[in-house]
Amino acid sequence: MQVLLHGKPVQEETTKDILLEIVADRYSRAILEATRVVSKSALELSIDCGIPISTAYRRVQQLHTHKILGISGSINKDGKKHFLYRAKIKSVVACFNNGLLDIEIIPNPII
Repeated sequence: MQVLLHGKPVQEETTKDILLEIVADRYSRAILEATRVVSKSALELSIDCGIPISTAYRRVQQLHTHKILGISGSINKDGKKHFLYRAKIKSVVACFNNGLLDIEIIPNPII
């Protein structure tokens, strides 16, 4: 069975496991939802999602490492970093049928 929602099917088993782990985590889901439409800083995510700041930084790093969250930003003349994070995916669709796991990633359109 294959799910077709105009997304990208995930073929690699390790990637499937990582995606399922990420969407099972409530903080990761909150960050992805909060950054689906507008980019936000880690501090904004911490406040808006009710996530401890250290956890917000860990989760955005994890999401960025797995190419689920994009980063934009700058470093000012004083060396202060200001990064904004934005979800690269709109949704993840998973279907488990007859022992097979199909996962599809629906990309987040850039607005």
